[in-house]
Amino acid sequence: MGDLLLVRHGETEWSLSGRHTSWTDLPLTAHGEEQAKSLAPLLSGRTFSLALTSPLHRAVRTAELAGVTGAALEPDLHEWDYGGYEGITTVDIHRTRPTWDLWTDGVPPGPDGHPGESPEEAGLRADRVLARVDAALGDGDVVLVAHGHFLRVLTARRLGLPPAEGRLFQLATGTVSRLSTEHGRPVIAEWNART
Repeated sequence: MGDLLLVRHGETEWSLSGRHTSWTDLPLTAHGEEQAKSLAPLLSGRTFSLALTSPLHRAVRTAELAGVTGAALEPDLHEWDYGGYEGITTVDIHRTRPTWDLWTDGVPPGPDGHPGESPEEAGLRADRVLARVDAALGDGDVVLVAHGHFLRVLTARRLGLPPAEGRLFQLATGTVSRLSTEHGRPVIAEWNART
C-alpha cells in the first residue's frame, strides 16, 4: 500500500494577505514559485500510481515546478467554494460577524455559480477524491496538488473524522504532507514538510 502525498500550492497574493481564495484563479507570487520548486526534492525518487491536481492555475503551476509529471486535472480538488466571502479576510468578516467560523458556520451565497459550500459539501467532494485514491494506492504512492482548506477536509475524511475536523490541521503554502497507514489504520506520517 502506497502513501498519499498532499501538496498545497505555493503562495499567491491572496494567500499572503489571508483573503479567501476559491475560484479566483491567481498566479503564484515569485516566492510561491520558489516554494513550489523547493518541493521537488521531497517528491523526487517516487513513482506515482496516480497524480492529480486541482484545475486552478496555482495548483497546476505548483505541480509543474515541483516536478510532478503527468498529473490529471481533477475538478473535485477545487478549493472550498467561499461563496460571498471570496476575496475577503477572516478579520474583515469578524467586523460584522465576530463569532463567525468557516468550519461551523459555512459561508453565504456568492455570485451566480458560486453558492458557497458547507463543510459537509466539501467533505462529499473529498470522499469522491479518496475513492479514486484508494483504487490507486495498491499500486504505489498517490500525489494530490490542491488547496489549503480542501486538503484539510480531505485529511479529516481520510482519518475517519467529520469534514469540519479539518480545522485541526493547519496547512502552510508550498508544503508536502504525507498520509500513510500504521497497523492498517490511516495516520499522518509527515505534515507541512519543506526542504
